[in-house]
Amino acid sequence: MAQGELSAVTLGSKGSSLSSSSVYAVATGRSQVRIDSSLLDRLSSTTSIKHTFSIPDFLTLEQSRAFLLVLLNKLLHCSNSPGPVIPLRISESLNSNPESFQFEELDATEDELHAITTSTACSALLAVSAIIDHQAAPLSTLADVAAAFSCEALKADVTAFNLMDSGDGHTSKEEVGVAGDVRVLLNGSKFVGKDKLTSIARVPEVHGSVRVQAKLVHSQIRVKLNSGKSELGSGEAVSTMLFGLVKALCDLGDCSFARAQSNLGCIGSDGLKSGLAEIFGNECPTDVDLNNGFNAALILVARKQYGQFACEVNKLLGLVWKILAWEALTAFAVLEAAELSERIQGVQENGEPSKVDKKKKKAVLGKGTSSILTLIKERLLSEEQKAVQSSRSLKTWVADFISILDLSKPEFDDFLLKVKDIVESNESRRLPKIPKGTRDFAKEQMTIRKKAFSIIEQVFERHGATALDTPVFELRDTLMGKYGEDSKLIYDLADQGGELCSLRYDLTVPFARFVAMNGLTSLKRYQIAKVYRRDNPSKGRYREFYQCDFDIAGPSEKMAPDFEVVRILTELLDELNIGEYEIKLNHRKLLDGMMQICGVPPEKFRTICSSIDKLDKQSFEQIRKEMVEEKGLTAETADRIGTFIIEKGPPLALLSKFKQEGSAFLENVGSVDALNDLEILFRALDKSKRIDKVVFDLSLARGLDYYTGVIFEAVFKGGAQVGSIAAGGRYDNLIGMFGSKQVPAVGVSLGIERVFAIMEQNQKDQNQLARPTKTEVLVSILGNDLTLAAELTGELWDAGVDAEFLVNKRRQKHFDYAKESRIPWMVLVGEKEIKEGIVLLKNLEANNDVSIPRGSFVEEVRKQLNP
Repeated sequence: MAQGELSAVTLGSKGSSLSSSSVYAVATGRSQVRIDSSLLDRLSSTTSIKHTFSIPDFLTLEQSRAFLLVLLNKLLHCSNSPGPVIPLRISESLNSNPESFQFEELDATEDELHAITTSTACSALLAVSAIIDHQAAPLSTLADVAAAFSCEALKADVTAFNLMDSGDGHTSKEEVGVAGDVRVLLNGSKFVGKDKLTSIARVPEVHGSVRVQAKLVHSQIRVKLNSGKSELGSGEAVSTMLFGLVKALCDLGDCSFARAQSNLGCIGSDGLKSGLAEIFGNECPTDVDLNNGFNAALILVARKQYGQFACEVNKLLGLVWKILAWEALTAFAVLEAAELSERIQGVQENGEPSKVDKKKKKAVLGKGTSSILTLIKERLLSEEQKAVQSSRSLKTWVADFISILDLSKPEFDDFLLKVKDIVESNESRRLPKIPKGTRDFAKEQMTIRKKAFSIIEQVFERHGATALDTPVFELRDTLMGKYGEDSKLIYDLADQGGELCSLRYDLTVPFARFVAMNGLTSLKRYQIAKVYRRDNPSKGRYREFYQCDFDIAGPSEKMAPDFEVVRILTELLDELNIGEYEIKLNHRKLLDGMMQICGVPPEKFRTICSSIDKLDKQSFEQIRKEMVEEKGLTAETADRIGTFIIEKGPPLALLSKFKQEGSAFLENVGSVDALNDLEILFRALDKSKRIDKVVFDLSLARGLDYYTGVIFEAVFKGGAQVGSIAAGGRYDNLIGMFGSKQVPAVGVSLGIERVFAIMEQNQKDQNQLARPTKTEVLVSILGNDLTLAAELTGELWDAGVDAEFLVNKRRQKHFDYAKESRIPWMVLVGEKEIKEGIVLLKNLEANNDVSIPRGSFVEEVRKQLNP
């Protein structure tokens, strides 16, 4: 590039900043350096010291240029203005683009000398890190492209890219992004197949990790480059950040190398295959090279040689880039073998071009990969036109191809932009997403859900409850003031017609509103419906989820409804067969009594309860800090609370302890009432043989404001960490908050989403598959006679048999469908059966069949289904 065409990187001007891209541009000689003229005028001319400074000898020429630029920028950011000599000398040297840098004794100020001395190691590390940052940025884009080419070259199974953001925090955002980009590239492809390859299946995970680490490096390096400090402060911080990238790069290189090797084996031209294999073996880095690079980097960082460590990371990055180039090249060779065999010298066999299956050319590539393939062919053609001969050697062709992915070439930026445009122009074909914190449920999951809902409804109805449904949104005033600190999680809706509405937060408040609005004094009801919370999605937490509620409202025998709802909860969890669980139980009056005993002001009871309720997720030290520093308790009060909330154990034994003479609880009227209530409840649960499921736990606080008596929470004790799976309690004042008379009530709510997660995991662990349909019989017509299918299936439907039909000439298609849908019986009818007036009834589980006369086949099917 001519001198006049070079861009300029300006340092020292107001608002100017240094980026990794500008460092790389200067490092590769594609940009010159300019010091802002207004800053030059302010540079001090006072000099007192002759100084010779040298560039660290472990830096390459490219890295040396980057180092000088970063050092110059740090000098210009010194709090005391440097002299003009060294900055001008550095900028002149960079702009003259020498093959090496030599700096004789230069005049330096004391501040300059100090800045140079303290910034050399820092600048070397940051300079190389900036180069790494710039090179890592486009890596994920082209890694995805190479992987997409390999998917088509290897006819690979691409179900790994059917990855969607579940919204619950289980899936990495970057993994989902990689999967989406590869889907865009492969959209419409007829080349992908069914071959399951580990190196393809791992693409979302491995490429996603590279994206995460590259973004982390980018965000931190930009800040460090423009820091006014002359010292890095901690080489460990940058090196730790880079080491995360090292591991991600090694994984990427390993997988890409495996795909490149697989691609070589799929090249249709033997001459091209053998020729490329020889060059590949000589020039492509291997997994051994990657391992050596990783070990070298590990040793350097352990020795705290951070500058050399960064250089080793840069080398490793170069190896990965070259492997990716070879992956793209080998995949290209598979897809274009016929054309390459004709155009490249040295790949003929016995003087004739290799025989290639040209039918492959008729297959359709993905819309994205096809466009990029055309772009590469245009680049290669332009290189070919530059050559004297119209046909190049294979080695020359390889060099030309790999140069397309050479970041140091000016043409690379244009190529990368076009690739990004191709991906982005295909965005309209990208599958839509669902909001975070929501889920779709496929047929297998719906089977589990329907089974669970059926069990839950049976338990609720067994106890005499009637079903109720309420609107999905309520007036905002109905919901506000009922949930304490959790009120901030309520989803507000836009004003429509003068009413401020919000999505329901739970099913309890709408139930209370229903009872009050209709003037009811008693009701036993259940409701299974979705609720909404403006929460941050995490494992087991959603923004939209089902709750299954059972509530009893109205006067009753003391503690009778409380006993029944706890009993119902044990029945639910037992019959859903999720595994081991425990029900933690406490009493709100006992908590209030504890607060009074410990000296908590009454106005802080509820907010301190909210803190205590976090003990299942945080340590007491964290809770104590919140209570003292944020909520204003004294340290002594917080510590006294700590002595109470450690109490946990078998209900009757712990109750007996609290009722013993000398217990602090006996000095508080509310606590005494609570202990008497709990004694009645625990004895009823004991007689009902359910006390073994309950744990008396003083740390259980339940943050909702409306609880007034017994509170409880069910926790799963199995392997899956899902937290609370059900909760409830007594709320005697909630209904009266709607302006009606007070109606006592108690209820339980099952967090069914977490129960589903446990049931799904149990099914996976037991290697079970849920039947997605109730279909018992598949009527298989081996031909194209829809009328026969309608006749036979219609007879089964009329007889009340769950049946489906399939009309297809291919016999295997019928068996594949029956197997996929787990249909136990088939009625097969082909030409032979039609001629003989029979049908073939096949038991797929037992793998036997029997011929049945056409006229009696319905009766025989019903006998087999109901022996």
